[in-house]
Amino acid sequence: MSEDSNEVKLFALSTCVHCKNTKQYLEEHGVDYKCVFVDQLEGDERKAVLEEIRAHNPKLSFPTLVCGNGRVIVGFHKEDIKEALHL
Repeated sequence: MSEDSNEVKLFALSTCVHCKNTKQYLEEHGVDYKCVFVDQLEGDERKAVLEEIRAHNPKLSFPTLVCGNGRVIVGFHKEDIKEALHL
């Protein structure tokens, strides 16, 4: 999978409050990002996404925010997101 060096991906669960807070924070700051709700995927697609997350976050915890610059932020940490995305 080729990734844009500026791409931001949020791996989240649709029922997770920390995931919702991360989405809201990104939207409030005008960050262009792709959100994947892992709990809404099935079959091979779900397996592939879980492997992608595991490469960044072996614990498979959520939210997992993957920044195009290689930075990975696990959990909702405003200051880390702000620093990683230069907000």
